[in-house]
Amino acid sequence: MGEPRIIELPPQPLPKDLPPDVFAADCPTRRVLDRVGDKWAVLILILLADGTKRFNVLRRMIGGVSQKMLSQTLKSLERDGLVSRKVIPTVPVTVEYSITPLGRTLHQAVDALRVWAETHIAAVEAAQSRYDAEAGREA
Repeated sequence: MGEPRIIELPPQPLPKDLPPDVFAADCPTRRVLDRVGDKWAVLILILLADGTKRFNVLRRMIGGVSQKMLSQTLKSLERDGLVSRKVIPTVPVTVEYSITPLGRTLHQAVDALRVWAETHIAAVEAAQSRYDAEAGREA
């Protein structure tokens, strides 16, 4: 007897008569929030807001991202209409990525998160240290 198979069903579209509700389990807006919550997607959008970039330039600029993860994230962003991809027939092939007008609207929100993170990282790290010290005493 083998392991039971898990079959993933594709997400179902939101009924046309219901408004989007991010708190509803089956609302497609959750997929958008998944994208916004992905650190690689956020970093890519921030970089592309400054102009078109080639794949390897993005890879060099984003410390710690693997080639596979960068490729997957760019494809997801392209599918969502946030990034456009242009193939230039050279040897080897050159691929450039740009932020779309829709992506630019999201960039405004995610860049605010970047600014917040850079501004408050010291306070967050201090809170983590206090928490860890208290947790160590309780153990």
